[in-house]
Amino acid sequence: MKKRKYLYVLSLTAITAVVGCNDDFTNITPLSEVSETSVWSDPGLAEAAVTGIYNGLGSGGMEEQMLASLSDEAVFTHTGRGINTVNESRANSADPGWIDEAYDWNNMYAFLRDANIAIKNLNEGGIEDTDLRDRLLGEALFLRAYFYQQLVRHYGGVTLVGEPFELDSDFSLPRNTYEECVNFIIADCDAAFALLDGKNLASGRADAATALALKARVLLYAASDLHDISVASQNSDLISGYSNPELLGYTSGNQQERWTAAKNAAKAAMDYSNAGYKFGLTGPVSLEEGEQNYSNIYLARDGGETDAIFNRQFVASEGPGRRVGLWNGPNGYHNWAGNAPLQNLVDDYGMSDGSEFDWDNPDHSNAPYQNREPRFYATILYDGADWKPRPSDAASRDPANQIQTGQYEIMEGGAKTTHFGLDTRQGPIEDWNGTRSGYYLKKFVNPDPDFVDQNDFQTIPWPFFRYTEVVLNYIEAVMEADGDDAEARAWLNQIRFRVGLPEVTASGEELMQIYRNERRLELAYEDHRYHDARRWMIAPTTLGAPAGIIQITGTLRPGEDVTTYKYDPEKYSYTYVRGVIDPGFENRLWLDKSYFRPLRNDELQADTALIQNPGYE
Repeated sequence: MKKRKYLYVLSLTAITAVVGCNDDFTNITPLSEVSETSVWSDPGLAEAAVTGIYNGLGSGGMEEQMLASLSDEAVFTHTGRGINTVNESRANSADPGWIDEAYDWNNMYAFLRDANIAIKNLNEGGIEDTDLRDRLLGEALFLRAYFYQQLVRHYGGVTLVGEPFELDSDFSLPRNTYEECVNFIIADCDAAFALLDGKNLASGRADAATALALKARVLLYAASDLHDISVASQNSDLISGYSNPELLGYTSGNQQERWTAAKNAAKAAMDYSNAGYKFGLTGPVSLEEGEQNYSNIYLARDGGETDAIFNRQFVASEGPGRRVGLWNGPNGYHNWAGNAPLQNLVDDYGMSDGSEFDWDNPDHSNAPYQNREPRFYATILYDGADWKPRPSDAASRDPANQIQTGQYEIMEGGAKTTHFGLDTRQGPIEDWNGTRSGYYLKKFVNPDPDFVDQNDFQTIPWPFFRYTEVVLNYIEAVMEADGDDAEARAWLNQIRFRVGLPEVTASGEELMQIYRNERRLELAYEDHRYHDARRWMIAPTTLGAPAGIIQITGTLRPGEDVTTYKYDPEKYSYTYVRGVIDPGFENRLWLDKSYFRPLRNDELQADTALIQNPGYE
C-alpha cells in the first residue's frame, strides 16, 4: 500500500513538541543536560534524537545554487560561488569548488555519526516499546544508507564507519572499495525495509517504500558503465591508469548480473509502492492536460502528490528551500535568475507530435516555442511566455504579463527605437539579476497569480524519491539486463501518455536514446542529470559542451505602430540566434577527473590513510 511521506523543516519547537508527547516529560532532566542513557531509554527523547538526524537531508536540491548548474541543464547567473571551478574542471583538493551541504564530506560524516549513535543505542534495546524501537531503528538505518549514497555517488568508495567513534578510536581509516560501499548501503536498506514494513508512520518520516526506492537507485548506479572498471577504462585513460580502481567501481564480477539486480530492485519498489500519478493510461491525454499533469507532480497538488515516495516539505513561515521563485525568477519581477535553463536543455524538448525539434527546419527555427511538448511549457519560462502580473513599478511597461528576454522595436515620437526586454541583463529593472541564457526556471515556482512577491515563503516540496524515477530506473535496467524492449516501451509510454505524447515504437539503441532523453526531461532540475551524464559516461559531450544561450530580436513589420511592447508575431518579425555563454564568464571544459569530486586537503591531512581520486593527486 502506498504511503506518501513528507519531510518537514525541523526546529527546536518541533523537537520539543515530540519530546512533549511523553507523559513523563515533566520528570526528566532538562533537554540540554540529558545523559545519553536517558535519551535512549525515553521514547520521546529517542524519537526527538532520530528526528534530528533528518536534518542531514538539508533542503534536498532546493538551495540557491542547484546541482542543475553543474550540468547541461542550467547556468548559474552570479559569480563568486565556486560553480565555474567545477564546470571548468579547475577543482582540486585545495579548492574543490561549490559543494552543497547535502553531499559535503564533513557534513555527511557528522550526520553519519548521529545515525550510528542512534543505531547502536536502539539495538541495545533501552526502549520497552519494541514497535517504536524498531521503527526508529529502521529510520536511522535508512538515513545512514542515504547519507552514504550521497557520498558514494559524488566521491566513489568512502570510509565506512558502522559504529560511533570513541575517544580512543583509530581515526586513520582507509576508503572502502566501491563494491563494499554498495553492499553496506544495500544491507542497510534491506534492514530498514524489514523494520519499517507494515509500520504506520507519521508524516515526515521515511518508510519501507523509501528504503526500496533508495536500494533501486543505488543498484542502478552500481550497474552503470562508470562503475564497471573494464568498461570505464575503455572510455577514460585517466580511470584506466588509476592505481586504485576498486575505489571507483567493480574490478570483477559481471555487469549483466548487476543490471539484473537493479531491475529486480526497481520492480520490487514499484510493486510495493503500487502508486504513481496517472499510470495505466492506454493513450495520450490532451496536450493541455499533459502540461497540467506534469505541473501537478512537482507542485504536489490535485493528485500529483501521489507520485511522491519521499518529499522534503516546507512550511511557509520558516526553513530553507522556500524562496525558489526569488532565487530563480525573472529580474523584471525583482527576482534573481539564479539557475537559468540552458539552450542545451531547451533543444532536447521535442515537438508536441513526438518528433524531434530541429533548428534546420524553418517551421521550428522561425517559431521555436510553438508546438513543443507539454513539459517544456511546464518547466521553462521563455520569451513571450505568459506569467504573473508584474510588480507595481513595472506593471505599466508590461500590461500583457509576458516574459521579455529579447530586444524589440517600438515607436517613439514617430520613429523606431530599440529597447531591451524587462527580463534582460540590459533591461531597466535590476539588470545584474538578468538571465544569461535567455530563459528562466518555471518548475518548482509557485504559479499562483496572487503569489507575486517571491520573497514570500512557498511550500512546494523537493522530491527525494518519486514513483516515476523508480519506473525509469526499471526501464533502463530491463533494457540493459534482458534487452526486453517491449517491457521497456510499455512503461515508457505510460509516462509519455501522461504528458500527452504519442507512443514510442523504437527498439534497440534508438529506444535507449529515447529513454535517456525522456529521463532527462521528466527529471529535469531534480538532481539527476549531473549523475546520469557521469554514470553513462556521456559527460564529455554533454556537460563539457559550451553553455548554450538564445538571442532574440523583434522587428516591427511595415506600417505597425506599437508604443508598448507585447509579444505579437502579427506585428513583429522575430529572429532567434543561438549562441554560447561569454567565455569570460564561464568556459566549460570537461576533464575526466570530474567524474568524481576531490577529497579536500584537510581530510587527507587528518586521515593519511585516505587515497585521492584520479586527476587530483
